[in-house]
Amino acid sequence: MSAHQHTDELSINQALAWGYAQLIANKHISSDEARFEAQHLLCEVLKVNRAHILTWPENRLTQPAQSHYESLIKERKAGKPVAYILGYREFWGLKLGVTAETLIPRPDTEILVTEALKRITPKSKQLIDLGTGSGAIAIALAKENPKLIVIATDVHYPTLTVAKNNANLHQVKVSFIQCHWLEAFETLPKFDMIVSNPPYIETEDQYLQQGDLRYEPIRALASGDDGLDAIKQIIQESYPKLQSKGWLLLEHGYNQAEAVRSLLAQEGFCHIETIKDFAQHDRVSLGQK
Repeated sequence: MSAHQHTDELSINQALAWGYAQLIANKHISSDEARFEAQHLLCEVLKVNRAHILTWPENRLTQPAQSHYESLIKERKAGKPVAYILGYREFWGLKLGVTAETLIPRPDTEILVTEALKRITPKSKQLIDLGTGSGAIAIALAKENPKLIVIATDVHYPTLTVAKNNANLHQVKVSFIQCHWLEAFETLPKFDMIVSNPPYIETEDQYLQQGDLRYEPIRALASGDDGLDAIKQIIQESYPKLQSKGWLLLEHGYNQAEAVRSLLAQEGFCHIETIKDFAQHDRVSLGQK
């Protein structure tokens, strides 16, 4: 691309072809991802939607736009996640700020939100999201249920700052508390629902060395030799702090459903079930007190 910089401006089509060729050279980026991301990053630079770049492929990029696009593509080619390059990720139709202090919200986590919404009743007063990260789950639930008291915890203060900014941006009322899971709350049946997308990858899992995960905070991803340390702790802490008939919903790894259901049953939960994600992998398990 730099070869063109002193002669003529690239067309949208030429820029996309260059961006695609750069990204496909990274073995962690698939052909489909490279095509989508080359388009996505160019849309950001030009501040237009995808329809625009597909409709006007011969339009020329200005020199500053070309330089900006080149720098974004180089960051992505080096492996940095698109969400961290742009500083946001869409979740539940909401644009959420993300930084290197937060996990990048995934589409599969919307399943946790959907299942939580099914179990919120007119009598539900208070729910809590544990290890909130960017605030994605808490903010989505607060947006759908403005009358609910929504609380969100995270042990890491810089992460809570990002979540608070996201809540303010979307004008939802969420109370953020810095603590480890439920430790800030006395043992009283207080909550109608507890939700969490905790770390659940095995600490030594090679998967942590792949793609975007290499850039995300390890504390938000990994949890012990079997990946279940955080989940065990949350299940134990949650039962006494839930109202009668209250629900606990947990996201987990595709191969952990049986273990999570067993832990829920041991703690005394009933109506235990597992929900599959978009790829038909077990993704969310839940139980009722």
